[in-house]
Amino acid sequence: MATFLYKLGKLAFRRRHFVALIWVALLTLAGVGAASAPTASSSSFSIPGTEAQKAFDLLEKRAPEASADGASARVVFKAPGGEKVTDPANKREIDKTVAALASGSDQVARADSPFQAKTVSKDGSTAYASVSYKVTAMELTDDDRDALEKTVDEARDSGLTVEVGGDALVAMPETGATEVIGIAIAAVVLIITFGSLVAAGLPLITALIGVGIGVSTITALADALDLGTTTSTLAMMIGLAVGIDYALFIVSRYRGELAEGRDREEAAGRAVGTAGSAVVFAGLTVVIALVGLAVVNIPMLTKMGFAAAGTVVIAVLIGLTLIPALLGYAGKRVLPAGAKSRMFGGGKKAADAGERADGAEKQNMGTRWARFVVRRPIAVLLVGIVGLGAAALPVSKLELGLPDDGAQPTSTTQRKAYDLVSEGFGPGFNGPLMVVGDLKGADDPKAAAGEIQKTIAQLDDVLTVAPPMLNKAGDTAIISVVPSSKPSGIETEDLVHSIRDSGAKIKSDSGAEIMVTGTTAMNIDVSQKLNDALLPYLALVVGLAFLLLIVVFRSILVPLKAALGFLLSVLAALGAVVAVFQWGWLGSLFGVEQTGPIMSMMPIFMVGVVFGLAMDYEVFLVTRMREAYVHGERPGQAIVTGFRHGARVVSAAAVIMIAVFAGFIGSSEQMVKMIGFGLAIAVFFDAFVVRMALVPAVLALLGKKAWWLPKWLDRALPNVDVEGEGLRTAAEKDADRDQDPDADRELARV
Repeated sequence: MATFLYKLGKLAFRRRHFVALIWVALLTLAGVGAASAPTASSSSFSIPGTEAQKAFDLLEKRAPEASADGASARVVFKAPGGEKVTDPANKREIDKTVAALASGSDQVARADSPFQAKTVSKDGSTAYASVSYKVTAMELTDDDRDALEKTVDEARDSGLTVEVGGDALVAMPETGATEVIGIAIAAVVLIITFGSLVAAGLPLITALIGVGIGVSTITALADALDLGTTTSTLAMMIGLAVGIDYALFIVSRYRGELAEGRDREEAAGRAVGTAGSAVVFAGLTVVIALVGLAVVNIPMLTKMGFAAAGTVVIAVLIGLTLIPALLGYAGKRVLPAGAKSRMFGGGKKAADAGERADGAEKQNMGTRWARFVVRRPIAVLLVGIVGLGAAALPVSKLELGLPDDGAQPTSTTQRKAYDLVSEGFGPGFNGPLMVVGDLKGADDPKAAAGEIQKTIAQLDDVLTVAPPMLNKAGDTAIISVVPSSKPSGIETEDLVHSIRDSGAKIKSDSGAEIMVTGTTAMNIDVSQKLNDALLPYLALVVGLAFLLLIVVFRSILVPLKAALGFLLSVLAALGAVVAVFQWGWLGSLFGVEQTGPIMSMMPIFMVGVVFGLAMDYEVFLVTRMREAYVHGERPGQAIVTGFRHGARVVSAAAVIMIAVFAGFIGSSEQMVKMIGFGLAIAVFFDAFVVRMALVPAVLALLGKKAWWLPKWLDRALPNVDVEGEGLRTAAEKDADRDQDPDADRELARV
């Protein structure tokens, strides 16, 4: 591995014009493809194997008009204090608004008056009109949304309180400014780390090129592959973070090789051969974690994982090829100003000058911290474990769900509409359940439908049950059930299970089968499916990565320690997410206006992404320790050496990744905000507590046992040579031949 990458790095350095041209061409091709691609429609959301999905599929076959997936808007009216919406003036204004809604856009399929649909509250203070569109929310144009907002604004002029819920006004998540802040912080960290604008610029430029290619490709294929908007957001988030980090490690190693007196081409080859090997395996762990999301069997999540994995692959390829090519262009400008003249003075003097330029690293904070940990491993281990354990405690109170309009900021019209409906009708009206009755097996379909309605009405937490609506064939009934509780409440989840449990009795009494669907039931099924998949997914991803790390480190205990450390960091991060987004601790600091259940995909998503990123730091830091150990240093000294060379760079990489992820906390989308916070805090815990404290403490306690591997397994495993031992051996042979010109002839005679 190291020898192949060494040759690749030197080739890219020599053929820099050709390599740069290839990547520019790829970026241009992806950009043209994205610009010319048709506008992607809304990503279809399905959950194979769940009851909610089976019910929806049945409706598509027998009553397609009831399963239409077009956008919808709920326009809520509230009369001024003391008045009623049924008062003549208010009624005229509402009828006028409904008529304007129906004619405001060509995409409106239907606008139902609250007085005809009987959606007026008992006290007469509140009413709502339902607007259905012919196209999905993502297919609505700005003109369609503007027409809706204009009509609502005009209705407000009459003195009525008018707010809009539903997905018709849902726009693309606000991104841009906060991500730019994250990139700006990354740039500052890189400048401080390298002391050179050119060296700092290389990781940023290459990361942006990689993200540009990845996101443009996703955009170009979005319509054909049915990719959602969140797919590109995740790809950008992960691609930026790993792209900067991978380039950072290779550029840092390149400068270190220059400091040892090697010429620029040789330094580029060795940087790619050593740090590049770590990049390959670190990238593989991230790819395994992201592709493994397919185990959950939720197509949207699978596509997100594959798309993000694609950006990681691009980041790895850029690190191995474009970085050494750009290093060829940069020349000595990658070095701090004071080191350039000294390092390129030539010969032994240059090498000594390079050592002095790098001398600060020999007594840096990483070295001092490593020596402290090696001297007091038990104390550091206990403090780290107790601290992470305390942060993880809130996980015991974790509540999962999917956000609805009740999780929106209180300033939004969607949240105001949600609250008005809750006050006027009851919280359950914000998330009615749809019960689908399959009446084909019933002797009397109408009587069976009535029996379903009667049975459900007797259950707890049921506010109202609408009369059954039969399809044209009379073999399918649709019954709307309004719970007493809010859509994301545990009581509503219990009601869904109660309705499903009553299915056996209904079938035995009437021959009809029932299924529960609708947005609320779909969310409940998603949460359950994700919970059921968490342990198998964890076992698959950690198991595969464990085997991969055994190959990398040629050790049993080091990969085991890496996996256990990851579990600590991800539990602590989930605990922090619960404390902020569910309990509201420091919520205002992160823009959390409404607490509630944690997004159901958050645990499995964090397990996947954080595991991959955690293994990045494990590979980069511990490979330097193993490299020192393989080259003859004692275990304790190898830990210090690994920290001397890697701690500063790993710390910078972690700060950069935290900055990039934290940039997404400013998003208006609750899911993106939660993911950004969760990943940022997870990287903090994993990099600065687990990898920087617990890892060296455990290795110090284990000593030589840390690198133990059964002999039979050592013989069976392939030698990937991440430490670059093959490069060192080849260099020594070359040096021997240079000293003895007749060595090759002697070797030939033998």
